[in-house]
This record gives sequence, structure tokens and C-alpha cells, in this order.
Amino acid sequence: MTTSRLTSFTDGVIAVIITIMVLELPVPKAPGTAALQPLTILFVVYGLSFVKVGIYWSQHHNVLQASKRVNGQVLLANLFFLFWLSLIPFVVRWVGEAGITRDTVLAFGVIMLLCTLSFALLLSALLKANDEDAPIVKAARRGRKGQITILAYLLAIGAAFLWPYVAVAIYVAVACMWLVPDKRFERLVD
Repeated sequence: MTTSRLTSFTDGVIAVIITIMVLELPVPKAPGTAALQPLTILFVVYGLSFVKVGIYWSQHHNVLQASKRVNGQVLLANLFFLFWLSLIPFVVRWVGEAGITRDTVLAFGVIMLLCTLSFALLLSALLKANDEDAPIVKAARRGRKGQITILAYLLAIGAAFLWPYVAVAIYVAVACMWLVPDKRFERLVD
């Protein structure tokens, strides 16, 4: 089975996730920019989540572009990844409405960690589905960003219990780390 159908399906689901996130942003009833001030936290968490979903979309594109084939295990791993990704709009709304609290920041971190772990599971399934000469196998051998991300999220989840803003800073740092282009997959596919 080729990767094109899985790519199209995932692109559609991610587009829906982003659409749901933006539709959750309430329109202020009062005129003027002062009416936006109570929504500041919601806009910040929306922006961070939009970046995170965009990074996952980009990484998903890269790993499938570098893969020659997918199988049933890959399809299930992809659904598992999309399940956790689909919970991001819920946690965005919760943080936006309740504010930066221990529980909301903890929930955000747990969802981000589960997205990362499920993406790692998807990557593992893709590596098993492809031969040793596939570009994904060569590219996946290098790089430590995924491991650093998992450790950072575990640290942030622990920090959320006492210092929610420290956890938020870690979440932002992880997003910034992934904004630096990862050329491993692009070089092998071009």
C-alpha cells in the first residue's frame, strides 16, 4: 500500500482539528480591543497549539514522504496519533476558559506527551513496514529531537504541579526547538 491515501486522510483530519480550534475562539460582544484582553490566555494557547499541530503535520508529511509503503499496523498507529491530536482543541478551550492552572497546564502537557509518544509509535510502525533501503530508515537513524521532546514534556508535567508557568515555558521551548527545520528527511527525498 502506498502512502498517498494515508497522507490525504491525515491532512483532512488535521485541517478539521485546526478549524475546530479557531471556531472555539469566541468573538467579543463589546467593541474595541479592550474586549480582547480577557481572551489573551486563550489566544496564546491557541497560537502555541496551532504551531504544535502544524509541526506534527509537517513531520507527518516528512516521514510519509520518506516512506515507500504502509501496512495495517501503520494505519492503526496513525489513527492512534490522530486520536490524541484531536484532543488538542478540547484542552485549548479548557486552558482558555479556566486559565493557567496546575490542572489545565498538566492536561495540556499530558496531551502533548501522548501526541509525541503516538507519533513515535507511528514512526516505529513505518520503520518496520519499510525496507532497509527506504529513505525513512536512513533518516530516522539520526536525530535526538524526539527523545528530547519526551524528556522535556515529562519535566514540564512534573513542573506543572508546582510551577505551571515553568511548564508553559518548557512547552514553548519544545515548540521553538521543532521550528528549526529538520533537513534529515528532506535531503533523502529530494
